[in-house]
Amino acid sequence: MSSTKTLRLPNDELRVDQMNRKLKKNTKGDYKRLSLALLAVSLTLGTLYSVVFETYLDTSDPILAHLPHPSHKDSYFARKSNVFNQLFVKKAWAWTSGAFGLLYWFSPSEKRGYGGLRLWKYTIATLVWMLFTTWFFGPALFERLMTYSGGECVIAVPPSPLSPGSIVGGTLGGNPTIIKVPLEYCHTKSTITKSSHPQLFSSSLILPPDDFRGRPRLYKGHDVSGHIFLLTLAISFLTDQLTLSLLPKPQVITQMNAIAINLTLALLAIWWWMSIMTSVYFHSPREKLSGFAIGVVGYLFTLIPYPFQQTPRKIGAPIPEDKLRHDAMHLD
Repeated sequence: MSSTKTLRLPNDELRVDQMNRKLKKNTKGDYKRLSLALLAVSLTLGTLYSVVFETYLDTSDPILAHLPHPSHKDSYFARKSNVFNQLFVKKAWAWTSGAFGLLYWFSPSEKRGYGGLRLWKYTIATLVWMLFTTWFFGPALFERLMTYSGGECVIAVPPSPLSPGSIVGGTLGGNPTIIKVPLEYCHTKSTITKSSHPQLFSSSLILPPDDFRGRPRLYKGHDVSGHIFLLTLAISFLTDQLTLSLLPKPQVITQMNAIAINLTLALLAIWWWMSIMTSVYFHSPREKLSGFAIGVVGYLFTLIPYPFQQTPRKIGAPIPEDKLRHDAMHLD
């Protein structure tokens, strides 16, 4: 029976081969599935709480959406003006991008070997965020979905002292008047003023202040929870990046790398908490479910294999002993 000789891979091929082996070996330590499962449980419990105790606000109703949340006096997080919403969630992808940049830039050298893969994942995640919330060959996908599901473009006009009897929207008080405007005003994000669109205020009952400036929004259709979508995508993406940074355990963790990891963990804690608060106080159960589902699907797109991943060249079958030239140089 012939024996075989084992040939070693050259250093560059050996490095890529070891990298691929480590990625497969550490699948069991992957925290991505655990993170998604815990988020799903948290959102489910928050949604059930909102239904049982009637704490959620139907944000697709233009009148309700412009009024303070019924629980705003009891809970700070029922207020849209809370600092975590205004400073963090409304700029969630900018914060997520910053955390990714720190993790990537200060990763140890062996983790930078995943550079192409990590940038590939970030590019896809950013593209998903942009297509659903910002632009999809015109209006974003969420805007298109709301329009197709019966959405209307409306603008809230604040009361004016000149309004007859100070009656606004059919009620006595300071509630805004809701005016339906053409859909194109929402798609183009036009700014409405008395001078630019006088035809909208031709009725004597609609007298906005002279300095009124407003931007219309879509309501009444299926208003997918953008917060749940965005935070689900951000949590899944950052958990994935932490997995790449920590598994397998790096040989050396520098001080800056440790700071980047801890800042990312702190940001994940904020995202997690604000996801729960959104599930408790805002959107209908269906809108929260669709936001979570689309966020998960968006994250799954980041798992598309990196097309430029370097793979080791196939060495071929082992060379039988009787075919091996013993006078030839080999690395054994």
